Amino acid sequence: MGKNKEKEMQAKKEEGKKEKKAVVKKPMLAKRKDIGADARYIVRIVNKDLDGTKTIKMALTDMKGIGIRTADMLAKVFEKETGIKKEEYLGKIPEDKDKVLEEIVLNPAKYGLPEWTLNRRNDVETGESKHLVMGDLDFTKRNDYQRLSEVKSYRGIRLSLGLTVRGQRTKSTHRGKGGTVGVLKKDAKK
Repeated sequence: MGKNKEKEMQAKKEEGKKEKKAVVKKPMLAKRKDIGADARYIVRIVNKDLDGTKTIKMALTDMKGIGIRTADMLAKVFEKETGIKKEEYLGKIPEDKDKVLEEIVLNPAKYGLPEWTLNRRNDVETGESKHLVMGDLDFTKRNDYQRLSEVKSYRGIRLSLGLTVRGQRTKSTHRGKGGTVGVLKKDAKK
């Protein structure tokens, strides 16, 4: 009698496993938000395709050089200039307003944003404060690193070697980037 119960239990377990295998969850496909028939799903601003299903504020954060705080300020300026709410979907704004938004993104100081919001204050070459986005930001950053390494400053040398720049300890961490700077054990010297 005990063997029959064991067989029955085993059969129930196998049936349960088969049922579980039969129920396969389908992956969730990203559903496209319905923002209207006349709306655009891709909006091109400053040579970057932005998602039209996002609000103006959140769509601007997809651009390199613009964070959430800056995007919120830019969206407020856009709202003041055009009267279109910052919570409006980017795809719903008229195409002629794209140029206005692009101008605000490229020249935020001109529209009254405070200097501390700009990402390039007191530029080394020109001395002016400006906000860089996308490829201009990459190009300027690369030029800065190159200038630092040409002058042979401490920071430039550390950047070129791939080591930490701001005084972090390197004995046990940051080992993937460059050579280890810490102390070697006696066995490891041999």
